[in-house]
Amino acid sequence: MMSSLTSMLPLVLMFVVLYFVMIRPQMKKQKEHRAMIDALAKGDEVVTAGGLLGKVTRMGDAYLGIELATGVEVQLQRSAIVQVLPKGSIK
Repeated sequence: MMSSLTSMLPLVLMFVVLYFVMIRPQMKKQKEHRAMIDALAKGDEVVTAGGLLGKVTRMGDAYLGIELATGVEVQLQRSAIVQVLPKGSIK
């Protein structure tokens, strides 16, 4: 009985280390990204996953309208937003 517990101990320790090194930080990052996307508002300047910079012009449940240049507007999924820039970053 004791030898089976000692043989499983390294496996259990490996899963504990894996949780604290990989899984927990990833869950925290996902939570922060979800909060950022939920806090988006019209007029926010954003960066997309494709590297495009633009200003949010239309809001929907799943999609956003982003103005890339004067008269050029694209529609993106909310999850494609990577970063919200400070106001006045895009000229």
